[in-house]
Amino acid sequence: MSDTSSSIVTAWSEVKALVEAAETDVVKNASGNSAAGVRARRALRLLKGKAGDLVKLTISEEKSRK
Repeated sequence: MSDTSSSIVTAWSEVKALVEAAETDVVKNASGNSAAGVRARRALRLLKGKAGDLVKLTISEEKSRK
């Protein structure tokens, strides 16, 4: 596995971990816990950034293959 492929897998693992970490707060917020909603939104903003980084990484990898 190349370095870039390895970094893609690592970035994907980070995204999955963020989703799993945010899940608890999303469920708590759905039950009416306002503080959990703040934490969930913060986690989702972070997730959005990490997902964008992953997209850019995969695009650059695909371009370098051609």
